Amino acid sequence: MGHTIAEKILGNHAGGKPATAGEIVVADVDFAMIHDARAGNALKMIEKLGAGQANFALPHVKRTALVLDHYSPPPNMEAANTHVAMREFAEKHGSPIYDVGDGICHQVLPEGGHLTCGDLVVGTDTHSTTYGAFNAFGTGVEGTDVSAVMMTGKLWFRVPDTIRIELNGPLQPGVWAKDVTLHMLSQLGAEGANYQALEYVGSGVSAMAIDDRMTLSNHAAELGAKAALLEADEKTFAWLKAHNAAAPKPVKADADATYTRRIVIDTAKLPPQVARQHHIDDVVGVNEVTNQKIQVALIGTCTNGRLDDIRQAAAILKGRKLAKGVRMIVTPASRAIYLAAMREGLFEILTAAGASVEAAGCGTCVNITGHYIAGDNQVVISSANRNFKGRLGNPNSEIWIGSAATVAASALTGFVTDARTVAGGDWRAAA
Repeated sequence: MGHTIAEKILGNHAGGKPATAGEIVVADVDFAMIHDARAGNALKMIEKLGAGQANFALPHVKRTALVLDHYSPPPNMEAANTHVAMREFAEKHGSPIYDVGDGICHQVLPEGGHLTCGDLVVGTDTHSTTYGAFNAFGTGVEGTDVSAVMMTGKLWFRVPDTIRIELNGPLQPGVWAKDVTLHMLSQLGAEGANYQALEYVGSGVSAMAIDDRMTLSNHAAELGAKAALLEADEKTFAWLKAHNAAAPKPVKADADATYTRRIVIDTAKLPPQVARQHHIDDVVGVNEVTNQKIQVALIGTCTNGRLDDIRQAAAILKGRKLAKGVRMIVTPASRAIYLAAMREGLFEILTAAGASVEAAGCGTCVNITGHYIAGDNQVVISSANRNFKGRLGNPNSEIWIGSAATVAASALTGFVTDARTVAGGDWRAAA
């Protein structure tokens, strides 16, 4: 009997033989991440377990990154003091640390070369599924779990069942991985893949750039997926090499692997999608809701704050102004992306159009910093990953979710808009 990618990676880290779905394994973790919204519990647990004692050791602490991205910048004294504690811990134990403005955990870990194909990576955030874009098993855990990783290098896992999703055909110009994930949510429903791994394959995946592949794996969290894994190819290897990652150990599913479900999507015919207010799985084609007025636009987050997303927005808004009454905020996913966008002149284009640019971080997405709050009855169009009521700080506002291209086109017209209907709606065609 063959095995899936998830079964192989977990098995490789728990004795060397492929595991089977449903099996409980204790696996060696290659790398771990803890961000500032979960660090407090982790550091308290380490103290509880005996930090400060003469024989106390954290042998795997240097393979655990501390990321200050949610409270970025810290909005209160408690958050500021958590940051102080994280910096002191990193200084004492030698952990890699990414400070305020360096970027979002799911972006800085791959950029920092901390993972490669075949790795097992855990992080204190559900969107740790992002690492599957690099053929790694990435999954979310709690802060206390990361404490265990720092001490032992191991965690226990129940090997998940896997859903195989075949994407046939390259996406149309103006359609992106965001639209694929929203379509998946319309088919399976929010949390419709709870504690299952997703395995994305097909020509539609092969045609995607790495930025889009990261969106594909990242957004699987809204489906409840334990992991979202892609096969590795030359694009994967080149990206990892450029970021000084370790030599890849690519893992591929067997032809006779067992899946709980197989889904085939004709991605060549998929139109842009949008999730309506309060429900990430209430998804329709953009063209069905073009009479929906919007007042606020957000491009960014760990899902769609990468360079290609910012390029999309700049291509649409170049030489133009936001619609009257619309405000727009752009939050790049990392400092490296921020600098690249500056070098390409993208922020000059967006700022001239009327947008504001925030430092890299998660604070805007989850409204921790309070920088981005819509008024009562206002409608936000966002490239983020969640739109439940009150997500951006006001339960009396609405949040609609779409690709960065959809967001930019909508900010230009003042209504939910298909980016393909405006000039510049496919920056790739002009590149």
